[in-house]
Formats: sequence, structure tokens, C-alpha cells
Amino acid sequence: MTARDCKPRSSTTSLSPNNEEMKEEMKRVDRNGYYGRDLALVHHLGFAFHAEACAPGILRILEPVRARGGMVLELGCGSGLLTKELLRAGHRVIATDASPSMLELAAELLAAELLDGDVELRHLTLPDDPVPKADAIVAVGHPINYLPDPDALDRALAAIADALRPPGLLAIDICDLEYGRARRGIPGVARVGETWAVIARYEMPSPDRFIRDITTFLREESGSWRRSDEFHENLLVKVDRVPELLARRGVRARIESSFGDETLDEGLYAVIGEKLAGQELSP
Repeated sequence: MTARDCKPRSSTTSLSPNNEEMKEEMKRVDRNGYYGRDLALVHHLGFAFHAEACAPGILRILEPVRARGGMVLELGCGSGLLTKELLRAGHRVIATDASPSMLELAAELLAAELLDGDVELRHLTLPDDPVPKADAIVAVGHPINYLPDPDALDRALAAIADALRPPGLLAIDICDLEYGRARRGIPGVARVGETWAVIARYEMPSPDRFIRDITTFLREESGSWRRSDEFHENLLVKVDRVPELLARRGVRARIESSFGDETLDEGLYAVIGEKLAGQELSP
């Protein structure tokens, strides 16, 4: 069974190294959604560069939050690569993801920080799970584009804006319609590492839908290779409408080509904003 046959289930229980109840819950959550065990590991091993490139710019944006000891909420934390940089910079972090397999990898990467109480891991699926209140909300890897339809995306943005405590800061990336146009006619991509390989085949059934049919191979200790398949559908948006949506919830936002000095993929943009204190929300 592949991701096209099922949807991930939701949970908002916290994960810690000694939380056996949460570990059992993660086993129970459907693993056939986005980023199951094998793809999560391949992404961690071979695709760390995006989080690493975005981290310096995001850390500069969040400096006022670090200075006042505020809480950072990370959406789509994956295996914890950006989380690790946030913690190194002195931030307190609630790191969330919709993939139990990603959270398990993050728990391994951040084991010492979890024991120290510097970070909390939570399973969270937008737009329906409650979004914790925070002084900053960050996301890389365009998790917002994994929502199924425009209504869900709008509700997620509203929930994110409402969760920001003034003068809260926002720094997330999002795929524009341009993301699909730039890849039209490209059949897909492939990458190979020492112990893994991944092939992604592209489809665009409509201007606002970008599909990746992903096959991964992981080398077993026996020398054989294990194959897994996932089907990822991303909702592309007109990013210039995002600031207007956020403004209705009291967040003044702008669209940038990057968070700092990094170069984002064509069609991927940074949304950077601030929650305005005392502003009335629009209906």
C-alpha cells in the first residue's frame, strides 16, 4: 500500500526518550502517509542542505526572540536538522511534524537536548491539530504545500497567525505556482548515496498540483537493497495572496526570495512576518 491509499492520522502527544506511551502511539499511527521510514531516512542522509542553507538567515530573523527568551515553534521539523541549529543558537523549541518516522529520527538526533528539556517534539498535522502558542513560528521544506486543498491551506495559515504571540515573528517557505511551471517538461530527478538511492518522477495534472512519485532504495546489512514507494502531492499557491491572508489575522508579512544569503529553488519563496500587537482581526 502506498501513500495514495491512505492519510496520516493525527496526534499531539509529546515525545521524549522515556515516553514509551508516545513511542507506541507512533507505531500505531499510519506510516503509509508522507515520509515513511525509508524516505525519511533518505531525506535525512541526502537532503540536509536545504535546512543548513536556510538556518543562518532564519537565525538572524529570530534574534529578537532569542534575546527575550521566547519560544520557537517549528512546523515540519523533519529529522531535526533546523531544530539542531535553533538549539545551538540558544532558542527554546517545540518541533513538530506530521510524520512519525521523521519524529523518531529527530528524537535520535536531539536525544541530549530532549533530556535537558531544551526541546519538545510533537506530532502535529495541519490544519486541524491545535497549534501551540509561540513567539516565533518557522518552517522549511514547504510543509504548508502538503495540505490537500486551498481551504485547508487558508485554515492552516490562519491557525499559524493566531498562534503567534505579539510581537511574534514568522519565517516559513512556500511553493508558488512558478514552482510547477519551472519544472514542467522535466520527467524527474535521481540521486545516489553510498547506502541509498532515490528516484522522483514528476507530474503536473493542473497548474496548482505538483506530484512526485518517489522510489527509494536502502542497502541492507546483507548487501541487498530494500525498495519503498511514496506518492507526494503538493498544492501550489499564488504566494502574493499569502500576506493578505495573514494580515486578516494581524500578521504583517512580506514575500522574499530567501531568508538570508541562501538561494532557494526556483518557485520557492520565504514568507517573513511579524504579529502586530493590538490589531483587530478581519472577518
